[in-house]
Amino acid sequence: MGFVYAVTEVTNIMGGEESYSMPFLVDTGATDTVIPANELEKLGIKREEKQNYELADGTVVSYDVGFALLKINGKKVAVNVIFGEEEVEPLLGVTALESAGFIVDPVNRTLRKVEAMPLK
Repeated sequence: MGFVYAVTEVTNIMGGEESYSMPFLVDTGATDTVIPANELEKLGIKREEKQNYELADGTVVSYDVGFALLKINGKKVAVNVIFGEEEVEPLLGVTALESAGFIVDPVNRTLRKVEAMPLK
């Protein structure tokens, strides 16, 4: 399976006209979405709390977390976002994908909209 990217637009959940948009690496192994801290700060997104995350190598790290509105393939969803390092590649986590109703199509390396959200 190759890499899957989705152009994602980030805005402040509290409103405003500024946005940050670029291809995000879809990471189904990541729970939350990671965005460079300087980009979140430009949008006026506040650091709400610290959250511990376990990395792939087992290391536990603490990141500041806030709330943002993402637009993924035309679908808007409010999610937790991690204030990443300034040079970090933006990662689209599984919580945002599932909340927006997308699954990864590994064959075509795209996101696919689910027909119905599971409620069971």
